[in-house]
Parts: sequence; structure tokens; C-alpha cells
Amino acid sequence: MEAPDFKKFASRFLNTTSSHVFLTGKAGTGKTTFLKSLAEHTHKNFIVVAPTGIAALNAGGVTIHSQFLLPPVTFLPDRFLPDDFTESGRVLNQNVLARKHPLNSARKQVLRSIDLLVIDEVSMLRADLLDAIDYRMKAARGNFRQSFGGAQVLFIGDLYQLPPVVRNEEQEVLGRYYKSPWFYEAKALQEDPPIYIELDKIFRQHDSSFIDILNNLRNNTVTKHDIETLNQYYKPADEISSLQEVITLTTHNYKADELNQKELRNLNSQAHFFDAFLEGDFPESMYPVQASLELKEGAQIMFIRNDTSEDKKYFNGKLATVHKIEDDDIWVTMAVTHEEYLLKRERWENKRYTVESNSHEMGEEVIGSFEQYPVKLAWAITVHKSQGLTFEKAIIDVGQAFAGGQVYVALSRLRSLEGLVLRTRITPSVISTDEQVAAFALANHQPERLAEVIQKKQQLYLQQLINQTFDFSLLIKDLNYVQKDKGPEEFAEETMKPVLTQLVETLEAEKINTERFRRQLIDLLLTNQHPLLLERITKGRTYYRAFLFQSMKLLLEHLQTMKKQTRVKTYVNQLTELDLAFSKKLEEVDKALLLTEGILQGHAEFEFDTITKQRSAERSTLLEEINKSFKGQEPATRKRKPRKERKSKKADAPSTYDITLELFKSGMTIDQVAKERGLVASTIEGHLAKAVETARLDIFSFMNEKEVTEITDAIRLLPEGFVSKQLYDALEGKYGYGKLRAVIAHVKFSKV
Repeated sequence: MEAPDFKKFASRFLNTTSSHVFLTGKAGTGKTTFLKSLAEHTHKNFIVVAPTGIAALNAGGVTIHSQFLLPPVTFLPDRFLPDDFTESGRVLNQNVLARKHPLNSARKQVLRSIDLLVIDEVSMLRADLLDAIDYRMKAARGNFRQSFGGAQVLFIGDLYQLPPVVRNEEQEVLGRYYKSPWFYEAKALQEDPPIYIELDKIFRQHDSSFIDILNNLRNNTVTKHDIETLNQYYKPADEISSLQEVITLTTHNYKADELNQKELRNLNSQAHFFDAFLEGDFPESMYPVQASLELKEGAQIMFIRNDTSEDKKYFNGKLATVHKIEDDDIWVTMAVTHEEYLLKRERWENKRYTVESNSHEMGEEVIGSFEQYPVKLAWAITVHKSQGLTFEKAIIDVGQAFAGGQVYVALSRLRSLEGLVLRTRITPSVISTDEQVAAFALANHQPERLAEVIQKKQQLYLQQLINQTFDFSLLIKDLNYVQKDKGPEEFAEETMKPVLTQLVETLEAEKINTERFRRQLIDLLLTNQHPLLLERITKGRTYYRAFLFQSMKLLLEHLQTMKKQTRVKTYVNQLTELDLAFSKKLEEVDKALLLTEGILQGHAEFEFDTITKQRSAERSTLLEEINKSFKGQEPATRKRKPRKERKSKKADAPSTYDITLELFKSGMTIDQVAKERGLVASTIEGHLAKAVETARLDIFSFMNEKEVTEITDAIRLLPEGFVSKQLYDALEGKYGYGKLRAVIAHVKFSKV
């Protein structure tokens, strides 16, 4: 009998049900590969979030805290704080979160637009943080009846690896609400638990005896024979010291740092420093490598990214040795093959999710970037930071393992036992698996039931699809909320307010017919009258598309009117959110027929490109018509308040650029300012470039004439409208982006 393909099961659950899914599996089973290809296999709008900056970069998403605007504190899943707690800042509940940290309109629009929320590296996700996400989703989507406001959630990770972090002072607080800090204990999942799907095909290892040992480590069933087998690979310190092209995996950060610095100091070659190029918003917590990279000839390094070029010269975890450094050229010798390779800088981007204002399509906006050589010193690395990496050979030092799963994670980085070198012998005392995790897996891992479960979940999904698609109560609720929030005296024209009233009355008038239609569809579904069901949905789609389109037209005309008024920014944002809600409902009506038909016929994937393009074209035409009708109308004159009624504006605190400029003007060098501020020199150069751009600093105060002339000559050879990256490439990386920006500004001023 052919083994089931659990990746296909995962895709089917995501595409044909609304059930939350926990996609797990041993190390090396392809969880990351599934995530990277998700966009190719799902019709649903989704975003990807992760608990940490590095995890978010690796997953191609954003951090949980940035997307949901959550401060790094303990979240209590209550509307009110317990009597023995105050609003001290170390704990938050629902009311405090909503009041002190409200979501802006842009974030709410993203959360309203998605059908699927993907959370990667879920082993690090605490239960209280997941409940905070649940609350944010419910509030943003105006749906408190369903977990996560009715959105589906895909959890990806391996609970047998490293656990969530709980500080000592948080233990007692979390213990009041949760049995353990693991994500599955969240209140949001108690009545709506995820479907447990475990990938079982291992791609990293092929040695059956090694795989058996790893499985026993994972399941806390290690035998005496397993430990004896592993300890055969123990080597004393003098033998280890002679090993070449091998990395040490250890338990603590200080151990890895000490070993890397010790080996670097032992090299007699000259130290070279290479600064990252930073632009925009890229917080230090997201730095994939050091912003100031210290290298010497002879240093052992590791690539921390896959080579995306056709050459495929390196992969995440590939070792190499620095062979030669000349100016900014770094030549390395690849481990095993000993092939020489010239390092190239890589670019990482910090982004945020957006909803395009006209088309309402999900998109991404790059808000910052980090460019650096994709390597780090690699005589040693912590077990925690080795997750996701693959090594041919490694020295394992886990004699002081302090967290459950550390030994398993360390050993599972290797392809085979032949590559194992133990610095310390493994004892039963350092092998542990969280018993609660093991019990959770035992209770939920039921692969033999997946085929049966998916049929039931699909039937429930079709009922939910019908009930949700042909129900306008949430639209009415949203409209009433905005109406209640605004008084007629706030508008310049009395005709503005009745627009929302008219929309509510239109939807209310359709309520009885819609309820009757919905009941009819559910009855046809439950009695298996599928041909008639599809016929009725087809007719319903035609009717309700026209109905919604007319309402959208009225709303968009009102929105265009309000954009020409003053002091109504909040109201315009509310109207924009209403516009998005109507567009989402139109999308649901569009998809209902194809989804229902496809699921009933056993399809797992769906194609909506045609109807999406049609809907987009119709909306564009409508917007053009509205814009034409408003063309030539003058915006309303802004009415200024009398001077005595205006709020006095406090002097702004000095910006980071101001601080740098003040220190530099005091006589400090760029390097001295960088050291004083705890920043890298390239960042300080960027600050000074900003001062040149704003005419607050003369360029020759930190650049000499030769540098300015060379960069200026390169600018003249570039086409009009060039970007700084083109200038950087033209000068072969000789100058940092800060100096390039300064000269660009200088040239611009010279032309004026």
C-alpha cells in the first residue's frame, strides 16, 4: 500500500476547509519547503508571521509583534485585569491592549483581507501571545464569534525542538491561565483545535540506524544501546584540535562566542572589518549577520543563506575558509571541494504587508534593507541558532544541555553518524523531551483518521461558506458602528450622513430574502442535491454581484466626496475600511460557486485568476467613472481654528540624526561617533548624508575632494533616474551608501 502524502493532506485542508492546521514533523522533513511553496498551492490570501526577527526573515514574513502591534509583555486573556494587578506595563489584557496600543487602519485592512494566517516556528510561540493574536484578529475583523475572527491559521513547527521562553517572574502569572506555555494551550484553540498533520519523510538523513536513534531521542525512548552507539564517536580534546573544516555545536551563547573569538585571535593575519549597508527601517533584532563583520585570512566561516544564482555555490550551513582579502574582495575556499569563491554581498529586506488602495489586492512594501556578506564566524554555533542548518560534519558539545530537545536538535543537523564528533559523552541526564508535548502529540497524531476527518471538515466548510457568503450582517454592523461614531454636526454638508443610512437600509431590506435563500442552499447541500445547489448559487452570484456593486458605487462616491473635505481623516479611514469590507464580500460571492463545485468534485486546488481579473477591471472602470465626475471640483477650504484654540506643539525630542550631527560637529570622528552611539560607521555616514541633504552640513567636512570628484564623475555616466544601488555597482562597492547619498545631494544642490 502506498504511503500517504501528508503534504497533499495539508494542502487539501487549507484549500477546502476552514480548520486550523498544525503542520509538524521531524527535522529535515520539508516544513520550510512547504511554506516557501505555499503561494503556488493555495487560493487563499495569506500573510506569514514568526515570533522573532530572524525567524521572520527566514520565513519571508514579518514579526508577530510588528504585524499585531504587540508590546513584549505578558498577555492575560481577560477583559479586565485581576485585582492584584495594575497597569504597570509588564502585563496587558484585552481592554488595556485596545486602549493603549490600538491598531492603525493599514494593519486592520491587512487583517481583514486575509483568509489564512501562517505562523512559522511555532515551538517558540507562547500561549498568551497566541491569545493576543486571537483578540487582535477578532477586533480587526469585527467577528468575536469565531477564533481568530473567522480566519484560518496554519501553525508550522516542531514542538520536540526548542521550547518557548518564560522568565521566572512570568511563571506564576501564566500558570493562572495555562497548563503550560506551549501554543496549543491558548484559550483560542480550546474549542477550535488545529488538525495535526505530521510530515514523516526525512530528506536530510538516509541512514536507518541514525534515523532510529533520532526518533528515540525525540520520543524519550532512548535505549542503552543508542547511547553506547553515539558515545563511540567521542574524541578527546587533542584529537578534536587537529580537525579541520568542522563546526562545534554547543549549548550556550557565551561558549560559542568564546570559541569563535579565541580562534580568530589565534590567527596571525590582519583583521579586516566590513560594514553592512543599512537603509530605512531595519531593527537590530533582525540583523541576519553582524553589522560590522570582522574577518581574517584563515578564518573559518559559514554561509547563512542559500545561493539563489544559477551557480548554487553555497547553501545555508556550508563551511568555508577565508583564503585572501584584498580591499573589499574576500576570497574563500569551500569546505570539502576546496574550490575558490569570491564573496558577494546579499540583501535582506524588512517589509510590511499592505492592501493596495484601488485594487484592494494584498501586497508587500519594503521599508528597510540590510546588505552584508552572508557569512559568520563558524568555529562554533549554538544549538538554537543551528535550527534549519545541515552539516556534513560537526563537533557536538551538549554536556550542559539545559532545555528539552537540545540533544535531538544538535544531532539532527547532521546527515549521518559518520559526520559526528562528540566533545563530551552523552549521558541520559541531558536527554529530555517535555512530557506535555509528548502527550499532546500522542493524543492528536492520528494519520489514519485524516481522510475521514477531511470529509467532515469539508462539509462543515461548505455550510460555513454558504452562511458567510450570503450574510450581510457584518456589513450592517460595520456601517452602524461608523454611523454611531460620527455626529451630523461634524460634516460640512447635511447630505453626507444619510449615505451610510441608505446603505444600511438597502442591506436591511434584503435581509429576509437573503435568509430564505441561505436556508434553501443549506437544505440542498445537506440533502445532496448538488446540481440544483450549484444552479441556485449561480443565480445568486449574478443577483448579489449586481446588488453589492451598486452599494459599492454609492460608498465610493461618498468616499471621494469626503476626501475633498477637511478634518475628517479618521472618517475617511473608516470609509476605506468599509470599502474593503464590501470588496471582500464581493470576492466571497465570486468564489462561492467555484469553491463549492470544486470541493464537491474532489478538487484540492483552485484557479481564480479569471474572476479576479474581471472583478479588478470592473472596479477600475467604476473608479475612473467616479473620478471623472469629480474632476474639476475644488477641494473644500480648510477652516483654521482661532490661534487661541490651537494646541501648542511641544518641541520635538532630538532625532537620531540630530544627535549624530551634534557629536560630529563637536569634533569627533565618524568612528568615535559610532563607538559613542553603539552604531556602525556606515550608519553614521548615512546620518551625515541626511544632514548634507538638508543643507545642515558641508559635504567636505567628512569627505575629501578626491572622493567627491570620483563619485561625481560616476554619477554623470549613469542614466537619469538612477538608484543608489546602480551607483554602488558602478564604483564596484568602493564607497558606502552614506557617502554615495551625500554626493548625490551635493550634485543636486550644485545644479540649483
